[in-house]
Amino acid sequence: MSTVTTGPQDRPPTVAHTVVASLLGHGVDRVFCVAGESYLPALDALYDTPAIDVVTCRHEGSAAFMALADAKLTGRAGVCLVSRGPGAANAAVGVHAAAEDGSPLVLVVGQVPVDEADREAFQAMDLGRQFGGTAKAVWTLQDPASAAEFTARAIRVAESGTPGPVVLGVPEDVWAAADPVGVPSRARATGPAVPDAEGLRRIRELLAAARRPLLLAGAGLEGAEGRAVLRAVAERHRLPVVTSNKHQHLLANRHPSYAGHLHNATQADQLAALDRADLVLAVGTRLDTSTTKRRRFPAPDPAHPQPLVHIHPDPGRIGLFHRPEAGFAADPVAFLRELATWPASGADRLDWREELHSLEVRKAVWQPVEAGDGVVFGAVPAALDELTDGEVTVVVDSGTFTSWVYRYLRFGERGRLLGISSSSMGFAVGGAVSAALRTEGTPVVAVVGDGGFLMNGGELMTACSLDLPVVYIVSNNGSYGTIRAHQDRTFPNRTIATDLANPDFARLAESFGALGLTARTPADVRPVLAKALAHGGPAVVEVRTSLRHLSPYRRPTESEDRA
Repeated sequence: MSTVTTGPQDRPPTVAHTVVASLLGHGVDRVFCVAGESYLPALDALYDTPAIDVVTCRHEGSAAFMALADAKLTGRAGVCLVSRGPGAANAAVGVHAAAEDGSPLVLVVGQVPVDEADREAFQAMDLGRQFGGTAKAVWTLQDPASAAEFTARAIRVAESGTPGPVVLGVPEDVWAAADPVGVPSRARATGPAVPDAEGLRRIRELLAAARRPLLLAGAGLEGAEGRAVLRAVAERHRLPVVTSNKHQHLLANRHPSYAGHLHNATQADQLAALDRADLVLAVGTRLDTSTTKRRRFPAPDPAHPQPLVHIHPDPGRIGLFHRPEAGFAADPVAFLRELATWPASGADRLDWREELHSLEVRKAVWQPVEAGDGVVFGAVPAALDELTDGEVTVVVDSGTFTSWVYRYLRFGERGRLLGISSSSMGFAVGGAVSAALRTEGTPVVAVVGDGGFLMNGGELMTACSLDLPVVYIVSNNGSYGTIRAHQDRTFPNRTIATDLANPDFARLAESFGALGLTARTPADVRPVLAKALAHGGPAVVEVRTSLRHLSPYRRPTESEDRA
């Protein structure tokens, strides 16, 4: 058996070299990290491996978010390297987000030396207890001969079934140990699975009988091929398409089959229209809580069900909360490729498709709203839509401002929405770095609140150090706006802990080396955004945003208007 190493040939291969070479063999071309002494040999092996780009981050939480964003953009496991104890604890927010999203993430943690385990060592952490309830698997590599095996298992488990996070601990002294095998692992080809002939026959019967079918598209259709075949099937069978949470871009929003985006603020009138569907084809979605509006759609009531066909790679998700007429653990793209070969159908569904699409068309028309306390944020996505025609990658953070984005920005054929289901604040700052590193031909814009930006604002320096063309739009209303809205509703006139004191974000950006701009009035919004988009490097646009108009769906109260 030959020995393979990525390091200098006068050194024996180490576990670090085998792990890094195995990552490369599985298609990993970028990792995100905050350097730590407990995995220095891995960094040294990466020094010898220029095919893997190393992105130096300012906080482990951001590094994990960046790796998660990279996974969403590539369809492969994102990889984050952190040190023991505090490093792993900081990265936990990304592990949680990956689990909530069903996105593949491998968190590699440098651990205390083997002989210090379970002996109250400095910065020691029991990874199993810390991550066992969140990650799909938590392992510690202790046998140097198993380095390639553990790396392959971590990636395979992260990417298979319903994807998710895997945590791999490697003790400090194991990294530097000689690997007696020295043969890195590599990806193995697997063929796509599709329903069997009987299953396809049943689905064809259900589709033929439906007069108001609906195709619900999810994360399993990410990528150019998935988007192309989704459009082909929608056109061939005259199917309206609604997308799962944070996947608004899967079908161009101006396409006549686009029927909306299921998210936390999807409105009652749109849900009522979707409730009239007499068949739901859920393809590539887990039917998660946000998408299904807390499991009320598709209608789960056995007495009045909405017939459901569910296609998802993980058999454990089929029938978990909803009872499908037909459910198959299958490759979503391969399934749609099969549907694209069936005879064209649905000439009698055109009115149904038009009804659902027209709801989207009407609500996407921005009608300017004046407010005495700042810019009503709908003006921002409306201007962004006009300036880019929806050909833009938008990374959203957590906050009520996202509702304006979903409503007034219509994604085009190459547009992309990037966000996380956990609604963890701070994702967009680093996530936009990942997007800018992967995206060509379309601008990258992060939309983040004043609270979220300052949670992980240090990653603006990462964007500046790499001179990335990313625009950060900071919605500054001086408040944790989402919580403020809940607080005002539950405890009126008893505001506490939700007001924020903020810096001048434009001047702060300039101190980092970015372009800093401010929009104080609605008239400022379009020219300021145009200047930021044309800049060609990192830019921060602070929008002094109305607090009284928090979302398209919340009007100020009479007392607020009088204030």
